[in-house]
Amino acid sequence: MHKTLRFLGIVSAAIVLLVGAFVVWAWAPDVPLEQLKARWAAPPSQFISVDGLPVHVRDEGPRDDPLPIVLVHGTSASLHTWEGWSRELSKTRRVIRFDLPGFGLTGPNATGDYRMAAYVRFVPALLDRLGVARCVLGGNSLGGEVAWATAHAQPQRVAALILVDATGYTFDPAGLPLGFRIAATPGLREAMRYLLPPGAVEQSVRDVYGDPARVTPELVAYYRAMATRAGNRQALSQRLAVHFAGREQDIKTLKQPTLILWGGQDRLVAPEYARRFAADIAGSKLVLFEPLGHVPHEEDPAVTVAAVQAFLRETAGSGAR
Repeated sequence: MHKTLRFLGIVSAAIVLLVGAFVVWAWAPDVPLEQLKARWAAPPSQFISVDGLPVHVRDEGPRDDPLPIVLVHGTSASLHTWEGWSRELSKTRRVIRFDLPGFGLTGPNATGDYRMAAYVRFVPALLDRLGVARCVLGGNSLGGEVAWATAHAQPQRVAALILVDATGYTFDPAGLPLGFRIAATPGLREAMRYLLPPGAVEQSVRDVYGDPARVTPELVAYYRAMATRAGNRQALSQRLAVHFAGREQDIKTLKQPTLILWGGQDRLVAPEYARRFAADIAGSKLVLFEPLGHVPHEEDPAVTVAAVQAFLRETAGSGAR
């Protein structure tokens, strides 16, 4: 009996030590916004108040552009994901990108509401603050859904759409990134507010690239900074707790000229959904980049932005200029 108790005591002590070691290894407290600004919000970044929330925005290119290009990032990304596109497009066009509520340096909103309806209200409110009456609206993943849902709700404000590996249909992810799986798992998601294993961010980014060799230490540092921005991990859990329901009928009503870009190696939202968008949006154009993954605009900005520039030239006569 005494030996059994002693054995159990040793086992319990070992478990406590292992848990303690794991916590020390994975400990990653929230990082205050002010601490992140120096590296991630240098000019031309600015913060604009929308419904009382300071929104991280970059607004570049000629201000006399009558039809700005507005770009919306996906889950756990930020406006930095569009850096390559913005650098090229802003030479001749006004390009606006921003961090959605719950992500990037914008961070969590006061309500904790990250349903699609909240984002669809948010985008026009931001455009109003920037004095933009009409735009070309593009987005990746969640941002692609925000883009087309905004176009559905306020078609007069969206002259053309650019959908990059967008969500919108009911689907079973082919390969959910590690960080998303943790954030969506009860018990683990509460711990994630304080813990972030060193390899989790890198693995999550590698999961969404067609060629994981393109994932650099600098890219991992950026995604880790966005993840640890104060409040973002809790907001991600709240966002992933929202019921995902496809709205195929809304997609079929879209009338804007639409460019659909997709990575052929997307393991999160498979290319079959690109073909569904192309079939459901009359007159849309689909371009598939076979070697790229879920974030093709980030993985290979040069080749993907060339398709955007061609689309903008083709649609100039239809009011998308």
